[in-house]
Amino acid sequence: MNLYKEMHQSFTENVPTAHATFAGGCFWCMVAPFESLPGVFKVISGYTGGHLENPSYEAVCSGNTGHYEAIDITYDPARLPYQKLLEVFWQQIDPTDPGGQFADRGSQYHSAIFYHNQEQKQLAEESKAKLESLEIFDKPIVTEIKPAETFYPAEDYHQDFHRKNTEHYQRYRQGSGRQTYLDRTWKGCKIPSIGNEKVFRSTPEKSPMLKDKLTPLQYKVTHENATEPPFQNEYWNYTKPGIYVDIVSGEPLFSSLDKFDSSCGWPSFSKPLNSQTIVQKADHSHGMERVEVRSKKANSHLGHVFNDGPVETGGLRYCINSAALRFIPMENLKKEGYEKYLILFK
Repeated sequence: MNLYKEMHQSFTENVPTAHATFAGGCFWCMVAPFESLPGVFKVISGYTGGHLENPSYEAVCSGNTGHYEAIDITYDPARLPYQKLLEVFWQQIDPTDPGGQFADRGSQYHSAIFYHNQEQKQLAEESKAKLESLEIFDKPIVTEIKPAETFYPAEDYHQDFHRKNTEHYQRYRQGSGRQTYLDRTWKGCKIPSIGNEKVFRSTPEKSPMLKDKLTPLQYKVTHENATEPPFQNEYWNYTKPGIYVDIVSGEPLFSSLDKFDSSCGWPSFSKPLNSQTIVQKADHSHGMERVEVRSKKANSHLGHVFNDGPVETGGLRYCINSAALRFIPMENLKKEGYEKYLILFK
């Protein structure tokens, strides 16, 4: 069994779970924002709200089945309140668009909240009313609130599309107008809480105190987008079992289980521990077209991701600077607060 599936099963055994279902246009863009929220176990892309059983992507795209492209989230309501999921949802969409979402037009791309019980319905209606009262938008909010119906998972190639086809996903997210709209609407915005928590974009810390805590190279890499020399860095050929965390924030980023020798002179990984702990963005510096990788919480520059990795693990190579990482040995995971990752190494 895949170690990550085993880890998921271990976390969900005997844990009461709930479902949240949202439609926000193209489902490719709706998975990543929810994946790494504490208490989220699984996010699936699919179709709901229509009249055809087991619809195909082609059928839904025709706009004749009544289905919405949607995501279904399995989560632990004891750890993650539904209000938090609503906050994240509102900040992924244009809730004022009655014709679809961004470049995607048609009823299959309408935004909607599908409630699974009366409590979810009430919370969704309250959050919508609260959002309207903030007067962020100059047009009415048209996102529907509807009872949940049968959810049909989409075809395998649509699942985790943001990881399987990273460059395509990034181009689409930008080209569709979604990212530009979200940045313009929410960037740097500390909004009053719709639920129980405040949601705002993290910015990199550049205080003198932090600069004193890092070596000159660590600071240049994480805060000035520098690249360390190949084959002359701490982890390029390091093989001990454990996880790699952000040198600035300590957020978990990569596992030694996904590390491989790419002969490039920098640490190489086939995937992150969780795709939501990293942010990927287009990098046009130095006359090249690349995809930069940054940590989400601290916004540290980590490195780049390329499509020349091992085919058997998805074809990606996360080429990361050692200076952006701190290694936590397997035997120290519990002592340093990363105990939940121990199951990976059993």
